[in-house]
Amino acid sequence: MSGKRRGHGEGSIYQLPDGRFRAAIDLGWSNGKRRRKYVTRRTRAEVIKALKELTVLAETGRLSPQRVPSLAQWMETYMSEVASGKLRPSTLHRNREEVEHHIAPLLGRHRLDKLTPAHLTAFYRDRLTVLSIGSVRRLHANLRRALNVAVRWQLIHVNPAALVEPPSLPHVEVRPYSLAEARRFLKAVDGLRLEARWLIGIALGLRQGEVLGLRWDDVDLNAGTLRVRGQLQRDPETGSLAFVETKTARSRRTLPLPPTVMAALRRHHERQTAERLNANSWADVGLVFATSVGTPIHPRNDYRSFREIIRQAGLRQIRLHDLRHTAASVLLAQGVPARVVMEILGHSQISVTLNIYAHVAPEIAREAATRMEGALWSSE
Repeated sequence: MSGKRRGHGEGSIYQLPDGRFRAAIDLGWSNGKRRRKYVTRRTRAEVIKALKELTVLAETGRLSPQRVPSLAQWMETYMSEVASGKLRPSTLHRNREEVEHHIAPLLGRHRLDKLTPAHLTAFYRDRLTVLSIGSVRRLHANLRRALNVAVRWQLIHVNPAALVEPPSLPHVEVRPYSLAEARRFLKAVDGLRLEARWLIGIALGLRQGEVLGLRWDDVDLNAGTLRVRGQLQRDPETGSLAFVETKTARSRRTLPLPPTVMAALRRHHERQTAERLNANSWADVGLVFATSVGTPIHPRNDYRSFREIIRQAGLRQIRLHDLRHTAASVLLAQGVPARVVMEILGHSQISVTLNIYAHVAPEIAREAATRMEGALWSSE
C-alpha cells in the first residue's frame, strides 16, 4: 500500500499495488458491524469524484449501511416478503421456477449493486438459445419488478433492468373464425347442454377462466347484463381449482347480453335447476357453468369439449382463445369503435386492442370509404 498523503477533504484514499486508487466512506453501524463503502478507480481524480458522489448519497440517506445482498438472496427475499402478497398463486409459482432454473444459476452470484445492464443483456442472449422470446421477456419482467423494489428499499440506486430492452416479441398471428365460420360454430353448439357457455365465449369474448368462473350472482337476466368479477384457475402447486379476482380493474366489467345469449342463459338456468333436483348430491357454489353435480368444470375438460365440437362441425382447428379474437374481429368489422371493443374485452389499454386486431383494419377502412362515398356523393 502506498504511503502517499491524502489531499484535504479527500477522505480515505490510498493507492493499491497495481497503481489504482481506492476510496472508502464510513456508513456507520449495521447489525453490530462497522460498514464501509469502497470505490476503486484508475486515477486519484476519479476516486475523489466518486467519493464526493458517495458522500452526497450518504448525507441524503440514499446509501444504506446494510450489506448489499446477492441477486439470488434478494430474489428469495422479494418472493417471500413482497411478491407472495401481490401475485396470484399460479404467477408466483411460475416466477419462483424462473428464479430457480434460470435467474439464480446464471445471475444469482452478482451483488445487487454490481449487477449491470451488460450482465442482463448477456443473460437474455444466452436464455434465447433454450427459451422462447416470450419466456425471456417474462424473465425480464420478473427481474425488473424485483429490482424496482430493491431501489425503493434503498439497496441500489438504479434498476439495471430498466436500462435494458428485452427481446422484441414477434407479431403473433391471430386466427379468428370468419363471420361465416362463426355462424357454423353457433349451429354446431345449438342445443348442447353448455350451449350458453359457447355463445358467451364467441359473442362477448370472455376468457376461458372468466366464463368458467361466472356465478349466477353475476348474471341479471331481468336487466340483460353480465358482470365479470373473477376467474376460475388451476393452482399449479396443488392442482386444485380456485376462484381468483381478475388481473386488472379493466377486466372487471359489466356487459350487456345479446337477446339470443340471454335466451340461452334462461334455458340453461332451467336445465341446471332440473339437474340439481335430480342429483343425489349437488355442490351448490352458484356456478353458471358446472358439472352434472354442481362442481367447477376443469379448464382441460372445457378445452377438450371445444376441440370435439369443431371437429364434428368440420371447422378448422383454432385455439380456444381464438373465440375471444373472433368476438373482437366481428365487432370491429361491424363498425363498433375500438374503444368500445376494448371495454368489452377488458383490455388494459386500447393499444393492446389495436395491435392484436390490426388485421381487421383493411376491412374497416373499406367500409369507411364506402360510408364516406355515401355521405359526400350520394344523391339527395
